Amino acid sequence: MAMASMTNILCLLSIRLLLLFASVDGGKVPAIIVFGDSSVDAGNNNYIPTIARSNFEPYGRDFNGGHPTGRFCNGKIATDFISQAFGLKGAIPAYLDPTYSISDFATGVTFASAGTGYDNATSNVLSVIPLWKELEYYKDYQTKLRASLGDGKANDIIKDALYMISVGTNDFLENYYAVPGRSSQYTIKEYENFLIGIAGNFSKALYDLGARKISLGGLPPMGCMPKLNDLVIKQNKDFNGMEMVFSDPYGIMLDIVQKPAFYGFEVTGVACCATGLFEMGYACSRTNPFTCSDADKYVFWDSFHPTEKTNSIVANHVVQTSLATFL
Repeated sequence: MAMASMTNILCLLSIRLLLLFASVDGGKVPAIIVFGDSSVDAGNNNYIPTIARSNFEPYGRDFNGGHPTGRFCNGKIATDFISQAFGLKGAIPAYLDPTYSISDFATGVTFASAGTGYDNATSNVLSVIPLWKELEYYKDYQTKLRASLGDGKANDIIKDALYMISVGTNDFLENYYAVPGRSSQYTIKEYENFLIGIAGNFSKALYDLGARKISLGGLPPMGCMPKLNDLVIKQNKDFNGMEMVFSDPYGIMLDIVQKPAFYGFEVTGVACCATGLFEMGYACSRTNPFTCSDADKYVFWDSFHPTEKTNSIVANHVVQTSLATFL
């Protein structure tokens, strides 16, 4: 217990130090702009007709006093902590949330949609926002940003912002392994290459729209990892001024699962929500009597998504490693 408490204290101190350094530097990153799936969706799916939602209790029970926002977590997600570590706001809002305006989005926004993937066929499974549509929303965002702040200031934000991409897991879990179609068209290796091609086209599209600082991640730890690294190296070489990094959350996640006590966790085999064996989304009903009382003891919130505490540790790790170059 003493080791767990010390680990929690060190984690909080690390985040505080990162906040201090970001403030002293004067803010090299004026905004964090996010694309992806449920790992980084802050509630965009609340505003589209899909069952892939989490804007109900017990989701969000630890978010700002207990407010379900559409984040697939009991509290904050990793990008919220990353934003805070960069000296920006403590929660990145969803672009489709009408309670926010362009002035809120100027320092950070997420276009992510739970259930989506690189592959358009993946977004069709649960009728969510495909990645190409997330890019269209970003173009709309640029137009609004320029109208609000003027071309000069808007262009500075667009150029200096950190763009985070976290997507790819659903392409396998919801698509390739779950429904007929892609598995009959492609071998695993061919499908990986197909997704890497889309990832490369997406990051190039962002570059063409003015992005320069890009964090690429999200694909599961199979054969994709070295291919993503190769893509990052190639595009940094090919595109003048691009600073792209590969952010891998899976290494630290594996370490947490293998050494839970070191990080202050007690339970890794099941999730906090409901029985913790298979429930996610609407299956995580607030009326389920099996939901845990203290999510901080658990690595996972539902059968697929980490708890807020896990997200804070993963975010801290990513900021101190792959994203440190942008601080």
